[in-house]
Amino acid sequence: MTDLAAVNDVLSKFKDPESGRNIVVMNQVHDVQIEGDRVAVKLGLTSHSAPLWDDCCNNVRQLLLDNLPDLSDVSVERVEHLRPPQPLGQIGLTAKSVIAVASGKGGVGKSTVAANLALGLKRAGCQVGLMDADVYGPSIPQLLGVEGRPEVVENRIQPIMAGDIPVMSIGFMVPKDEAVIWRGPMLHGAITQFLRDTNWGDLDYLIIDMPPGTGDIALTLSQSLPLTGTVVVCTPQQVALIDALKAIAMFRKVNIPVLGVVENMSGFICPDCDARHDIFGSGGARREAERLEIPMLGEIPIHVAIRERGDAGQTDVNFEDELTAGYYNSIINVLVNNLAAAVAEDPPRPQLPVLD
Repeated sequence: MTDLAAVNDVLSKFKDPESGRNIVVMNQVHDVQIEGDRVAVKLGLTSHSAPLWDDCCNNVRQLLLDNLPDLSDVSVERVEHLRPPQPLGQIGLTAKSVIAVASGKGGVGKSTVAANLALGLKRAGCQVGLMDADVYGPSIPQLLGVEGRPEVVENRIQPIMAGDIPVMSIGFMVPKDEAVIWRGPMLHGAITQFLRDTNWGDLDYLIIDMPPGTGDIALTLSQSLPLTGTVVVCTPQQVALIDALKAIAMFRKVNIPVLGVVENMSGFICPDCDARHDIFGSGGARREAERLEIPMLGEIPIHVAIRERGDAGQTDVNFEDELTAGYYNSIINVLVNNLAAAVAEDPPRPQLPVLD
């Protein structure tokens, strides 16, 4: 006969995807109901793990069925588990994961990928912010269809909202037809101000759209706060891969983990005949990722609708289209699963509050 102790013993084998610790110890198991050969469990999961909610519930259900042969039916209901983020470094940004989206060269669709990652995570149920650190070519306002000049209230910059996503970009502060001509110290100051002085609120993820290349901003970020890591975007062609490899080498030198590679413009599917044309080659990013032992997060083919929606400031519509949503949701799922696997293998130490 199954009892509460047996249920909790099995559940203690399951690790919370955010903290990497077992869900019983973390008080994420609630209201266990046992009636004969049936068990009902409420599983507390944070919004940081939103893309994995369904998988977690299914895995917990299967874990109980596999380890408790007396059971014939198990139901697992997800409930909210609150775990506020802690301030990061001296910047004080309250975000659980800070992910930079980078590329070795321009024109590979990095900003489009960054915008879609932010939108996809938000739609899944995460609290997300999007920072445009591409000072010389800020594309995020155009891609999201947002404009305006951020207000300053009590010395805090109020971000422009794209739906429920707070966004900061130098594009909000300079006219579209004017160039930003700054040296390194001004770049450092702007990026630091965006991170430190913006009223981001509590975030699960801050997505940062990096400028192309290997310059000052990557160094500024590596020195300012503990980045979760970077996603490198490239196309399959060799000339793009060469520059992507340089970006990967740079991040490794400044101790920023490379979370994975996205191959953008990965072939073109003709909408009239469904034939595939590998305009920029095929599989180059995957081969390099395997060689460097870096996760391959996914591939996104050239799709006319993605370009049209970005130009129209309607990137969010990608998630109303089953085909285009599938590309980005698959990448997000792999990325968040990889983050969960990493913390399960090496759980971060709990942070204790600092007493004054």
